Amino acid sequence: MEKKQEGTLAIVLLALIKGFLASGVVEVQPSSNPAVVGDTLTLSLSPPTNMKSGSWAVGESLILTWIRDQEAVFPNHTGRASVNVLTGALTLRSVTAADSGVYVVQSSDPQLRANASITVLERISNVTLMAKQTDFVEFNSPAIVACSVSSGSSLSFLWLNGSSEVTAGERVQLTDGNSTLTVINVTRYDRGPFRCRVSNPVSNGTSDPVNLNIIYGPDNMALTVEGSFSVGYNLTMLCSTQSNPPAQLQWAFRGEFANTTGPLLELYGITEDQSGPYSCLAFNNHTNMNSSITSHITITMPISNVTLMASETNLVEFNDTAVLMCSVSNGSSLSYAWLKNNAVVTAAESATLTIVGVTRNDEGPFRCNVSNGVSYETSPPLYLNISFGPSNTTMMITPVVPNHVYRTESNITLSCSALSKPSAIISWMFNGVDMNIYGHWIHLNNVTVSNSGNYTCVSHNTVTSRSRSAHAVIYVLDPLESVEVNNTGGAAIVNESFTLHCDVTGTVDRIQWWRNWHVIIPDITTIFDMDNKTLTLDPVQHSDAGNYKCQAFNSVSNMTSSPYNVVVIYGPETPTITGPTVGRAGYSVIFSCYASSNPPSLYSWYFNGNPVANTSVYITPPLSEDMSGTYTCKAYNNITGRNKTAHKMFTVVEPITEVHVETPLNPPRDHYPYMLTCNVTGPAVHFHWIKNGMELHGDSGHVFQMHNETLTFNPLNRNESGQYKCMALNAVGNMTSPPYELLVNFGPDTPVITGPTFVETGQIATFKCSAISEPPSQFSWWFNGTKVANTSMFTTDCLSLNMSGEYTCMAYNNVTERNSTTSKMLTVVEAIRSVMIKNSTRPINSENFTLTCEVTGPYDTLYWTKNNTRLNVTNPYYHTENNMLHFTAVTTLDDGTYECVATNKAGEHKSPKFMLLVNYGPLKVEISGLYFHPVDLTVSMECSADSRPECDFYWFLDNESSAVIHTGSVITLIATKLSQGNYICVAKNPVTNITMYKTKEYVIGHASAIHLSSRGGLMMMGLFALSVPVLFT
Repeated sequence: MEKKQEGTLAIVLLALIKGFLASGVVEVQPSSNPAVVGDTLTLSLSPPTNMKSGSWAVGESLILTWIRDQEAVFPNHTGRASVNVLTGALTLRSVTAADSGVYVVQSSDPQLRANASITVLERISNVTLMAKQTDFVEFNSPAIVACSVSSGSSLSFLWLNGSSEVTAGERVQLTDGNSTLTVINVTRYDRGPFRCRVSNPVSNGTSDPVNLNIIYGPDNMALTVEGSFSVGYNLTMLCSTQSNPPAQLQWAFRGEFANTTGPLLELYGITEDQSGPYSCLAFNNHTNMNSSITSHITITMPISNVTLMASETNLVEFNDTAVLMCSVSNGSSLSYAWLKNNAVVTAAESATLTIVGVTRNDEGPFRCNVSNGVSYETSPPLYLNISFGPSNTTMMITPVVPNHVYRTESNITLSCSALSKPSAIISWMFNGVDMNIYGHWIHLNNVTVSNSGNYTCVSHNTVTSRSRSAHAVIYVLDPLESVEVNNTGGAAIVNESFTLHCDVTGTVDRIQWWRNWHVIIPDITTIFDMDNKTLTLDPVQHSDAGNYKCQAFNSVSNMTSSPYNVVVIYGPETPTITGPTVGRAGYSVIFSCYASSNPPSLYSWYFNGNPVANTSVYITPPLSEDMSGTYTCKAYNNITGRNKTAHKMFTVVEPITEVHVETPLNPPRDHYPYMLTCNVTGPAVHFHWIKNGMELHGDSGHVFQMHNETLTFNPLNRNESGQYKCMALNAVGNMTSPPYELLVNFGPDTPVITGPTFVETGQIATFKCSAISEPPSQFSWWFNGTKVANTSMFTTDCLSLNMSGEYTCMAYNNVTERNSTTSKMLTVVEAIRSVMIKNSTRPINSENFTLTCEVTGPYDTLYWTKNNTRLNVTNPYYHTENNMLHFTAVTTLDDGTYECVATNKAGEHKSPKFMLLVNYGPLKVEISGLYFHPVDLTVSMECSADSRPECDFYWFLDNESSAVIHTGSVITLIATKLSQGNYICVAKNPVTNITMYKTKEYVIGHASAIHLSSRGGLMMMGLFALSVPVLFT
């Protein structure tokens, strides 16, 4: 039975491979990627898909195939691969690195194809570092360290020096896939510890550390001193250097070796004669290098009892000199620093500080700071008493007003201040006379004009014998009482002079004039006089009208007059007449007259010198032709006594009563001149021409004459067709003609022929001829110079080969008297009389099969279609050869409707549809039942098989080599113990000759057992052997 299953699967596999279509909907999702060697890998489909059959392959190698619940695993994956026959998920156990590759799943039920690239990696173990040597002299040699693993694949190497990553650079090289680290000319900083970290996508590992011994030095020496440099104290010196191995240290004093080695030199109870240079010498017996460092030590006596004295402490600014002296009881090698207010004044090797011409800023406190390197001490503070001033004597006056000008009855306070030590004595003076008043302030209450004058304060220092003063001038004024604008002349008349006066009571500093709340600026017509007390407008202008005010100012007050209204008298100006210049006979018109004037003018109207009205508006009677002429308006101002007149010419016009378009007798023809005339009843001044609603303008094709009364086309062309109107205009109206339809006769243009180029013998050809023309053309057809038709459409007789040639269409316009021709070549080819599909063998699944296309008649090309779709000639499962379609091999996926199409230059000829149904099976045999029939005490079983055509069924009892007990799909048994046994159904396809069988056991009183026999039926195992090369090529 196992061989039978393998054969069946091979047949199914061929069908699957031929029918797969690539699908972009389903994806393969691995349980892990990359996977780890030894693990189990599952490849599932997303979204989950219910699959009845399919196959899995990696690269070009098949893993397994399945159909329904049966699967076949290929030898390379036996025992490690399995598939979920419901979902198509593939499971691989104990995967190895060789399992890496592109995994492809294919199915024909449903049709899909998907793939995924899988990588299988080995876990990393036992990461080891190895160095060729570990002892190096700095800068003299390279260090090489190699990293290796016991197992692992797809390795990545990372190097660490301590916790820092090591990367390739000028001195660092990473080779052998980064597994070897080379450090050129090692330094002391390359000692490590070095580690190698190895990783791949599924694991990682880190080596044990490796340290390098770098020999270097001595260098970077340092000498530090601890303790005091004072006499009697202990002193310790410490020497250090960078060296590997540690350097040998030797001490020297003033160039002579001391009896001390090692990093420490200790001195006890030091004295001043131990001052001098101390040296530390270092030697490395591995590198044979040495180095030294020297420090100069000065030992001094400590300082004590610092005092500060001055030759004089009471001094006068700018007059006196201060001398300060600093002294100590004990100390040597002294340095002095002078401080004032904790800030350094000077630093010098002097115990005396001299300040020539002291200032108030030199009062101190002063200190003296004495030091000698091992100790320092600062004196107590010393202060100087410096008298100065007075200076910066300043007078303040409150309240503060501009220029110290105050209103009578005000209260004023004057204050005086000065910088002085001791404080200055303040005295006051008025206009140079001593006021016998002392102190910082004086008060002036209810001041009058007599308090105006020059006030002086004098400050005096009795110690410095110096005096200073400050002064200020105070002004006291009375406020203004009244301000009024007056006019002593006549009215303000345009172009005459007019004067206003500003009358002020009180002391006035300046006067300012306002008009309509705007300050008046003098110009050539606006003149100020008498310190702005008079304002003259000479001459008066219209813009001078408005409210006038004058504003008077002094230092303590200002006052503005009540407004004075100036009314400007003028006019009349030249009148303006509004109204028409022409009027339509029988209608009235309105004339209006206006002249600018104050007061308003009086008006009167005249026609041709005769009065007709005494109002500003004049309405005429109904117009007649004798009312054309001059209309005059007169305006009069009874205050100025002036008058002005204006005139208007007026014409009475008759209206237009009728307009139409006139044309010549000859018809309008393309490329010939043509003229339209606008005929008018009534006086017309001008004409407009309109085509299709758009106004026409003169250009190279349109010529207007006689005030546009005629429109000339020179020449006329077909695009001028359309609706034309003319509009006649005069001064009182316009009228438009009814539309005139201009239809331009033209053509015919070159005809266009539609119809076939190639036609088969025995067929007819139909040609249609058209040409653009107005009026429509008349047509005639010609073949090889002979007239064959007088219509636009021409249909030939049944064609023969001698009817090939040139067919000509002529179009004729009987108005333009023109004709035009065009020709078309027709080629008659021999007909394809029939196309048929033939087959010489029956189509059997997995066997070669050929369809032959038999064509009667010559043809150019031939192709095949399946289900109305043209076959792809590059398909590996079928190919065409001459007129044959070969299937290698045919499967049920090739089922369908086929047609053969033969073509020549005239068209395509299709064969009758050929239905291809591939014979297959049986693929699977089933026995259903048992069915008990109580009426006749019988039991029936039914045998079925998936097959085309239907199988023949044969029944055997217990042994298929025994005699046939029944034929047909249903067998009926008498329900007795004699009928017990194993019933075998054999299904045979009469076309494929493939046979399969199924066994069912019948036992009275027990459940029926269905099983597959271990013996295989006739299956043509050679078919499986033939299918394998197809699968793997």
